[in-house]
Amino acid sequence: MSGQPNNETSIDEIGDAIYRIYTPIQIPGVGGFSFNQYLIVDEAPLLFHTGLRRMFPVVRDAIARVMPPERLRYISFSHFEADECGALNEFLAIAPRAEPLCGQVAAMVSVNDVADRPARALGDGESLSLGRHEVRWLDTPHLPHAWECGVLFENRSSTLFCSDLFTQAGTGHPPVTESDILGPSEAARAEMDYYAHAKGSRQILERLAALKPTTLACMHGSAWRGDGASLLRALADRLEAA
Repeated sequence: MSGQPNNETSIDEIGDAIYRIYTPIQIPGVGGFSFNQYLIVDEAPLLFHTGLRRMFPVVRDAIARVMPPERLRYISFSHFEADECGALNEFLAIAPRAEPLCGQVAAMVSVNDVADRPARALGDGESLSLGRHEVRWLDTPHLPHAWECGVLFENRSSTLFCSDLFTQAGTGHPPVTESDILGPSEAARAEMDYYAHAKGSRQILERLAALKPTTLACMHGSAWRGDGASLLRALADRLEAA
């Protein structure tokens, strides 16, 4: 997806030492869109999503407002795609202790070939301590797309880093909202359907709902706060009706 990042990148705390980095862009012929990265500041800081390679300078500078980016320990992402990990090697170059953090399939099929350092590959359901925070990897193959797709759940804050689920188009999104995001995200899906519509989607969404997340850290648009289990099940209903 092409488009130039601008100087409007912002960083906001959406949970205890959890930050959303937000960059709005204009895409020719499409209009406004946004990209989020999420930073967990801890003994072993983690960045979820890197943004596109061209976005590296603005994301790096946003992180520097909160902590030295050289301290990053893990660079994580849901699946192998430019907006998920396009700047992976740029971050590895400035953070000498950083490792790519992904699922085992992603490490096998892409990351260990492309990344300048080997990945820390997590198995389905495996947890990793960052210090005060603890993240758990969950495989979500083909939801919304890509065989290697997965999400991270932060146990302490009940935050689900859900990647492309609940994508909201446009710009000007507040850091966190409690308003409806299912309607806007379904409108975006209707316009350009990026879901794989795999047979196991409801079962995967039910597994995520069982975690009872209270914050959904979406990759595009606002993060969302509320009854995440109900929202994930409502998404499953919409996908089955499609």
